[in-house]
Amino acid sequence: MRILRLKFIVFFIAVVAFFINDVNGQRFLGAVALGGNLSRLNGDEADAGLTYNKLGMNVAAAVILPFGKNWDLTLETSFSQKGSRQGENPGNDYPWKYNLRLNYVEVPLLVHYIDKNIIRAGLGMSWGRLVSYKEVEDDGNLTPYTDVKKFADNDFSAVADVMIRLFHKFHLNLRYSRSVVPIRTRQFTYIPTSPPDPNAPGVTRVWERDQFNSVITLRLVYIINENLSERE
Repeated sequence: MRILRLKFIVFFIAVVAFFINDVNGQRFLGAVALGGNLSRLNGDEADAGLTYNKLGMNVAAAVILPFGKNWDLTLETSFSQKGSRQGENPGNDYPWKYNLRLNYVEVPLLVHYIDKNIIRAGLGMSWGRLVSYKEVEDDGNLTPYTDVKKFADNDFSAVADVMIRLFHKFHLNLRYSRSVVPIRTRQFTYIPTSPPDPNAPGVTRVWERDQFNSVITLRLVYIINENLSERE
């Protein structure tokens, strides 16, 4: 895992260096963004489906470097809330109420292609630093698993991003991100049913799952000093 993180950092620096070398006198743009996240924790056993069940805040400031006629490099700093939640669900392997909040400061780096000054579509990577968290299991009646194993301090994510111009310098931003390395490995214990399962009476099953952040972000973005005529 350490090797993968090192490769990510080297790649991150190499991309920045490549595009800075290709600036050719282009001016920087600034942007601010405000919106929210819909999150889930892949591997938490709290949701057997694909429901994004945790709402959080996403606030960001960014520097945008245009290069060529249709390309941008965006370096962003954001405060991003992630996590997971579930009501009591006796049908799940994990049947108790669950509520997790993860607060990150993130630094995404993205390359966007601009189509007709209307749509920006981009890909990139993001490094997130965990600044705080709160994990509550069964309304506090169960000891949080973080008492056994903490979440990783760093979250490395792949990012896909689309921005659509709404009016003048205002854009609607839809983003998807997912961790590329686990943020924690958790051990689960399946408690025998009552009455016992006739096929496996009294059997306790123990297994482990790697956990990953998966986030859908919707934001309003304002590009402060954008000049549309430069790309017409």
